[in-house]
Amino acid sequence: MTATLTLEQRGAQAWIWLARPDVHNAFNPQLIQELTEALTALQARADARVIVLASHGKSFCAGADLNWMQSAGQLDDAANLADARQLAALFRVLYRSSKPTIARVQGAALGGGMGLVAACDLAVCTPAARFALSEVRLGLIPAVIGPYVAEAIGARQMRRYALTAEPIDAARALTLGLVHEVTDEGELDRTVDQLAEHLVRGGPRALDAAKDLLRHLGTGPGDDAVLDDCAARIARLRQGAEAREGLAAFLDKRAPGWQGDV
Repeated sequence: MTATLTLEQRGAQAWIWLARPDVHNAFNPQLIQELTEALTALQARADARVIVLASHGKSFCAGADLNWMQSAGQLDDAANLADARQLAALFRVLYRSSKPTIARVQGAALGGGMGLVAACDLAVCTPAARFALSEVRLGLIPAVIGPYVAEAIGARQMRRYALTAEPIDAARALTLGLVHEVTDEGELDRTVDQLAEHLVRGGPRALDAAKDLLRHLGTGPGDDAVLDDCAARIARLRQGAEAREGLAAFLDKRAPGWQGDV
């Protein structure tokens, strides 16, 4: 446990709980640093096969603490840029996690909170969840989170919501592809568990490689460089011990070794 987070191990799942409920789990420099450090540390943990990002209180994350944003704007150019880069580093670490990530959303996810959802691999929310890119109404823009939200819902849809800042309800978030499941609040943890069970059946190295592949598909099948890169990736992976074990286990009609402790 830290000043802004609660860490919990549930079998093969590592749960990170945002723990600033009195301010709707809004970002401040300490939360940004501690969340970045927690995510980084989990990359080396063999017992953490899946990372769940959750939060205490009514809201998932209300985005940036406005007092922090106001004070950051009064810094000199170098300090202001360094501060913004710390937030950018958090999203980079979350998005590039070698472990699959699931966002568990029970309430409002605004601005940077919506960015956290978009940066996770999977997202589950309750019908009460609400999302918005509300930055323009504060004289700001969804810059740091922009690449992740654009990937999650598409650039055309982001154009609408980044400019209008209109609220997005759970049903619309599902249609947009921001979340993968909408489930009753009482079923939220069970739904996360079910998704995590599917994830831990995959080989750890294969899951990491699949995430890296998805980040590098680029312009798609019309680009020969992309196609060559995909061929090289599978050639490298199938020579490895994990692929040999997975194929042998399937042919032997047994579970592969990495499923033995989950």
